[in-house]
Amino acid sequence: MLQTMSQKEPEINSRPMKTQPSRLLLVEDDPQLAALTQEYLQKQGFSVDIQENGLRAVEVIRCAPPDLVVLDVMLPGLDGFGVCKQVRDFSAVPIIMLTALGEDIDELQGLENGADDYISKPVHPRLLLARIRNILRRTLDAPEIRLQFGALSIDRQSYSAYLGEHRLDLSTAEFELLHVLARHASQVIHRDTLYRELRGFDYDGQDRMIDLRISRLRKKLEVHPKPTVVIRTIRGKGYLLSEDLA
Repeated sequence: MLQTMSQKEPEINSRPMKTQPSRLLLVEDDPQLAALTQEYLQKQGFSVDIQENGLRAVEVIRCAPPDLVVLDVMLPGLDGFGVCKQVRDFSAVPIIMLTALGEDIDELQGLENGADDYISKPVHPRLLLARIRNILRRTLDAPEIRLQFGALSIDRQSYSAYLGEHRLDLSTAEFELLHVLARHASQVIHRDTLYRELRGFDYDGQDRMIDLRISRLRKKLEVHPKPTVVIRTIRGKGYLLSEDLA
């Protein structure tokens, strides 16, 4: 049974209302595309900075963290995969990667390096906007819920998760996945439900994002000397977060 820290009803604390526009960093080396994207997103109410060099983008994110990064793969200085990997060493800022080729290997490489989402080019502005809003809604506007399930504790306010006394090193995407699984702990949750909650639209039957994140999350739970919470695959049905009582 899923319980809160108080062992009663979920404790829900609202964040203070965000009064400033969300800050986006667009990392794109095509000046025309960057300018058009910036103009569109600014009209939608966002504050958008542009950086064209991968190495400089890492330092910008380190020194002045944005609310979200839109990151192209092909960049001078350091490509998008390298940027994502370096940023994940010090920040869980949400990252949407833009992949020009649209090949599975590029998408999977981006997710393996810690990206939260990916979009194949050419990017439709409304699709990009929907993905940005979906991620920001989860990371900035969602109510704070502290959850306890066995040895697993999750605090959405600090974006931290512990297994016993061991803090789990999670990306934003991995934290969100664990949070959804924890809210449905001891219940089988279908892949379609996970996909809809994490990405905001229905599963297309081909995307491997959930499988990859489940695999990465399993490995991080197993880092604990004696895993007490595991993710089980229920064939033909979905996934189940349960206590390992063995």
